[in-house]
Amino acid sequence: MNIQLKKGVLELCVLSLLQAQDRYGYELVKTISENVAISEGTIYPLLRRLQNDGYVETYLSESQAGPPRKYYRLSAAGQRTLLQLIGEWNGLVRGVTRILTTVREVDAHDS
Repeated sequence: MNIQLKKGVLELCVLSLLQAQDRYGYELVKTISENVAISEGTIYPLLRRLQNDGYVETYLSESQAGPPRKYYRLSAAGQRTLLQLIGEWNGLVRGVTRILTTVREVDAHDS
């Protein structure tokens, strides 16, 4: 997948997952990588940017498996951005689907 396309999609995925519940970094990596090929190194810079932009907030929580974990939660600004991104995503998918459907119909007529 094109790296620029993937970056935009990952922002949407991270914000969507954080809307459902607070998560720590590795948990986000694990959940996303079950559906989209990513590396750990991809998520942490994105989380830092989302935090700097005010879309996510962080807090530490004790862990039974070691040191405290840094959790991320969606801020009010992040919620607004998520809704905007979902609208943009849905519009993009509809437009691309129309184009692909038209191309398939043209190809079917030419065959």
